[in-house]
Amino acid sequence: MSNDRKQPHFTELVWESTEQNVAIPPRNSSEPALPKISSANIGKPKASSEPSLQLQLWDLETDTPEPVTTTEGQFVTRAKELEHKTEDSALFVPFKSYWPTYGHMTGTQSRWYFYWRNEVRQGRYPKTDLSYIFLHVYELINGVGWEDPYDGYRQLSQIWEAYRDNYKRLDQYLGGWIADFSFVHHLDVPLALIVARSRGLAGDLAELELMRGLTTAPEQLTFTVLTAMSDYDISKSKFYMGEGKEALEQYIPQVVALINAYVTRKHGSNLVEMFPPGPSVMRERYLFRSAVYDISLYGYSVLIPVVRISKSPSLRSLITRLFRLTENKLRELLGYRGRLKGVNVDADMDDLITRFLKREFEKEKQEDKGPAVVIDREKLERLQSDSEIVRSLLTVEDMNELEELEDSEFEVNNEETESEEEIEDEKEKEEIIVSLEPELAIEDVHAVIVETEWEQFASAISPLQREALLALLNEDGRQDLQRLAAANGTMSELLIDEINDIAMDILGDLIIDGEEVAEEYLINLFNI
Repeated sequence: MSNDRKQPHFTELVWESTEQNVAIPPRNSSEPALPKISSANIGKPKASSEPSLQLQLWDLETDTPEPVTTTEGQFVTRAKELEHKTEDSALFVPFKSYWPTYGHMTGTQSRWYFYWRNEVRQGRYPKTDLSYIFLHVYELINGVGWEDPYDGYRQLSQIWEAYRDNYKRLDQYLGGWIADFSFVHHLDVPLALIVARSRGLAGDLAELELMRGLTTAPEQLTFTVLTAMSDYDISKSKFYMGEGKEALEQYIPQVVALINAYVTRKHGSNLVEMFPPGPSVMRERYLFRSAVYDISLYGYSVLIPVVRISKSPSLRSLITRLFRLTENKLRELLGYRGRLKGVNVDADMDDLITRFLKREFEKEKQEDKGPAVVIDREKLERLQSDSEIVRSLLTVEDMNELEELEDSEFEVNNEETESEEEIEDEKEKEEIIVSLEPELAIEDVHAVIVETEWEQFASAISPLQREALLALLNEDGRQDLQRLAAANGTMSELLIDEINDIAMDILGDLIIDGEEVAEEYLINLFNI
């Protein structure tokens, strides 16, 4: 038997057909040969049921096809039905599922999920299992649980922030899904955080964020994104690995934004316009990979135009030099020995960066020391109260004097009969008035001085600085100030520093505290 298995075996296949006498066409002919028809068959119809059968099949194909229901589509339908379901209380029950859906949960798990989801919607984030988190994320990316796409983006971002420390896998998925969410809904949101947290996503997303930052939002540039533009590997710098890390990550983005504003003001073109990169390329991005996602909502993929801004040699060279120059300046300010060699930039840029960093460091030192003048509000209120009392006393004294003059003719003989107690009381009043009169006089003079100083301040600031102060009074003052600064080729931080410098010189105080107008100066701005 073993030898028989090794022997070859042959099979004969017989192909049968009803067609006969079919001529074989010549090799040089592209026309098919026609079959020979026997004279005996001429005039005899061929009996066959095939034509009628084909018609029947064709008629069936024209019928409306049955709708195709997918698992993802069923999930979205069920999610919409349960969108507003809540539980007032529930016990936590562990839940683990690779692609969690409602059907995978038991009754007790469902009760916990709807209780937990309601807590999350209220901004509270109880401890829970990863599968519950993914289920809620699937709802959000499929359009369930929000009306405004920006609200959906906010919820996704907050869930990521709340649970990423406990579940590192969220960084692997949520960054890409949030980016996809912003693309399909055309949201103008920064991608810097996604680039920083999500390894493997930095390519196209970093390019998109660089372009956005250097063109429309320079104040939102981040250290992580900018490292894609530098040939200098700062992570290997001893200064960065030591005491300079925090300062470098804080100031390098500000320096790049500063130079972008400087170039825009001086040349009328920003850095991207001065050093234009190559044309954009269309990149296909597959949406919500590895998620329970219904492709009928937004499609299977999107095309994104990506400009390889990091490949611009001239711009890359400048950013690299700004990295190295900023490190040298910070080394000097922090008293660190040694400097990087071969750092060459325009003298005006060097001077601008030096002044900016020194100003920022001085401001930080002042903040650490606290305000130069501390106002004791309790004493101020007490002084104001005492002033009101004095005014009342002065009014009473004036009235008493008038009454005494009117009655003097009738009471001359009674003056000697005033009791010692009344005399002492009058003396006490006089002493109070005398003691407080200098303070009242100072208060009146101070009011005049303040008014005069404010007029000087209003005259000293430029129209742009005046517009910046008024912008800070708006509800979205910070954003309004940033837009105003960008439109005028500068930075909001520089505008604030310039205004505060003038205020210190004239008023002896900062008029802008952080990014808000100091409360005591608010009323003055309405008359500026």
